[in-house]
Amino acid sequence: METIECLTKRRSVRAFKKEPVKEETLARIVEAGEYAPTGMGAQSPVMVVVRDPETIAALSRMNAAVMGVTTDPFYGAPTVIVVLADPKRPTYVEDGSLVMGNLMNAAFALGVDSCWIHRAREVFASPEGKALLKKWGLAEDLVGIGNCILGYRSGELPAPKPRKKDYALFL
Repeated sequence: METIECLTKRRSVRAFKKEPVKEETLARIVEAGEYAPTGMGAQSPVMVVVRDPETIAALSRMNAAVMGVTTDPFYGAPTVIVVLADPKRPTYVEDGSLVMGNLMNAAFALGVDSCWIHRAREVFASPEGKALLKKWGLAEDLVGIGNCILGYRSGELPAPKPRKKDYALFL
């Protein structure tokens, strides 16, 4: 898919089939995340690729609790890539955000749908979130940037919202 077409046609998807993302495709999506720009090339982000239904359910429950709801904020997606970053880097939020963008755009270019799910910061600041980091062998001071849910959409791709008139100012 041509780059500009991918960037202008990708949409957040909130309804997924149970079908798992193909291994080769998932590997290419993750590789795109690894090549996201980072401040000074420090590569502060860490991606945790979660396909285990029990872990996804736990992450979903924790994320929903932050919102005060019991619904699934991951919309049944079969894969969640948790993006975390090292807060000792001054650009950690930007670095992790660029990883999230690369993941979502690469996924769409490869025929996989995605959505950025917030509240990773709150989840991984909690004792339960820190316990997960420890279980995964990661530093407990990592900060959650976002959850990139991946899968194949159930239904049509959402239509784009109209772009606001004053989005760009040319001087």
